[in-house]
Amino acid sequence: MSNYQSEIERRRTFAIISHPDAGKTTLTEKFLLYGGAIAQAGAVKGKKNTRAATSDWMEIEKQRGISVTSSVMQFQYEGFCINILDTPGHQDFSEDTYRTLMAADSAVMVIDAAKGVEAQTRKLFKVCAMRDIPIFTFINKMDREARDSFELLEELEKELGIETYPVNWPIGCGKDFQGVYDRGSRKIIHFTSNGGARAATATEVELGDPNLDGLIGERLHRQLADEIELLDGAAAEFDLDRVRHGSLSPVFFGSALTNFGVEPFLEHFLQMTTAPLPRHSTDGMIDSMDDAFSAFVFKIQANMNKAHRDRIAFLRVCSGRFEADKEVYHVQGGKKIKLSRPQQLMAAEREIIEEAYAGDIIGVFDPGIFSIGDTLCAPGKKFQFDPIPTFAPEHFRRVRSLDTMKRKQFLKGMEQIAQEGAIQIFKAPYTGMEEVIVGVVGTLQFDVLEYRLKSEYGVDLYMEGLPYEYLRWITADDGEPVKEEDLILGTDVKLVEDYKGNQLLLFGSQWAVNWTQERNPSLTFSEFGGAVS
Repeated sequence: MSNYQSEIERRRTFAIISHPDAGKTTLTEKFLLYGGAIAQAGAVKGKKNTRAATSDWMEIEKQRGISVTSSVMQFQYEGFCINILDTPGHQDFSEDTYRTLMAADSAVMVIDAAKGVEAQTRKLFKVCAMRDIPIFTFINKMDREARDSFELLEELEKELGIETYPVNWPIGCGKDFQGVYDRGSRKIIHFTSNGGARAATATEVELGDPNLDGLIGERLHRQLADEIELLDGAAAEFDLDRVRHGSLSPVFFGSALTNFGVEPFLEHFLQMTTAPLPRHSTDGMIDSMDDAFSAFVFKIQANMNKAHRDRIAFLRVCSGRFEADKEVYHVQGGKKIKLSRPQQLMAAEREIIEEAYAGDIIGVFDPGIFSIGDTLCAPGKKFQFDPIPTFAPEHFRRVRSLDTMKRKQFLKGMEQIAQEGAIQIFKAPYTGMEEVIVGVVGTLQFDVLEYRLKSEYGVDLYMEGLPYEYLRWITADDGEPVKEEDLILGTDVKLVEDYKGNQLLLFGSQWAVNWTQERNPSLTFSEFGGAVS
């Protein structure tokens, strides 16, 4: 195998998804600890006098103790080059998570052992299922009181419609949590916490060891023996092919906070996941081993470095080898460009790089030419990867700058944040942009918008709620722009345009959507805006 092929083979690119507070960011940090990428884990809650989590870089994240934007981190571990995409758990930022999943080859789903499957987990799982990507489950917080393990597995299978295979099994929970039983080696891994250092102290013991009663207690020993017998008789058979097609989820138990079970999980996971997967394009499947470079933009973030007022486009390299200052073709822009200052990222920390391979996530300086979903490929190629859909927002507000003298900063900030995909902005036809309508998936995005306009652009906002809940992109059968006077609209319907000139209708109710569709048969209604643009 050539050096080029071996570099791609050793790459693993995955997203970590979960409901808020399931411990996703903590698990991410422990991976980084094991890889030697950081020396000490941060305090995830972001309270005063504590370190903020490594993957939370935005100031509002550190204040609130939640992730509101996806972070990208790369580290090396036992010969593997690992790209982690840490996603926001809060449902108000689910669209950022959806786009990030488009860049991943597999997903690690973190479940709270006391809460089980939660609403946001279901939504994220559906996106994974749509993409047929492997899902690995880490049932976290076993060091606290937890629900019955069999009950958790049953809920996973019922709620998510996927079979499970427990790779290991917990021994007790809460204060009684002693470690895990590895079903493959048939050994017990007994853990002793050592205060969050790089590795918990682990002792491997044979299941038949006569000293086992003294180590984990007679009651837990007897309970474990009964549960192993039940597992071996009732659980699904392990099938790696089914895992790689997303129909069987390997399940691991542990505690990210105390390091119980994290390293065994990481090692199993790396062996079960694949090298970078092929990607669908207008030219068919693009194999990761293809010599020709290709990538797509899945995220844009402005002002990661406030001192430089920069804007970074995040690329998922899909095939070939990327080299700094090499010319590439920007398909949507229709021209050759040089990608300046290519970087690898560790949340907000960056390092200039000279090369990257299929599977890697890199950041490049964006002078304002990229949109989410854009394809970059080797000169001479002109294919496009599948578009990333724009999701219809559910909350709308009319927004303007309180200070009319700051109109320029207001417009620049609104457009940049909209181009990142964090918000969608609209205006009434034939009007200026002094006042815009903002649509978001979750209301917490309004808080982030207000915070960022103030901190990054010096603009205070006035916001007014609007009575709309639904949005549909519209196109006329003849392909011509729609005129409001030609439409039959109810009182709770408004015609707007996005900043790219696409026409949309806002509705106050589902009934209004149906009523408008019936009375305007020459219009095509769509819930998705195709590629983000």
